[in-house]
Amino acid sequence: MITLDLKMADIYISQLSSTPLQILFHLNGWYFAAFFIAEILMFIYKGVILPYPQANLILDVVLLLLFLGLETLRLFYGQCDRSLALFVSVAVLVPCAVLSVYYLLLQTFVLRLEFVLNAVLLCFYSFELVLGLMTISVFSR
Repeated sequence: MITLDLKMADIYISQLSSTPLQILFHLNGWYFAAFFIAEILMFIYKGVILPYPQANLILDVVLLLLFLGLETLRLFYGQCDRSLALFVSVAVLVPCAVLSVYYLLLQTFVLRLEFVLNAVLLCFYSFELVLGLMTISVFSR
């Protein structure tokens, strides 16, 4: 009977994960891919139609590429079922949220579509932060 209990405990430990958080990471990966493509197209539109200063346009595009790298890193570490990797994902969430707020409010020209897309992205981040912290606390027990 004791061996059966130990085997059940091993199965429980090896399958430790947060399904809602994993679903949210998966959806956020697809959403960010669409967000990135939409931002690139909006930068092309703003560069052609609006009097966008060249230096500001280059800065915004470089920040978008940095955003892509950070978000990819965050989603990669977030999908691991280890508390340290999940902690790294939550830590990288902070600069990602700062970049999202930059694109929401602080860039030279903010289109309404950008405002909506970034607001949805910040909602994803807030849900992931709450679920991530809850999952880290469960994993650390």
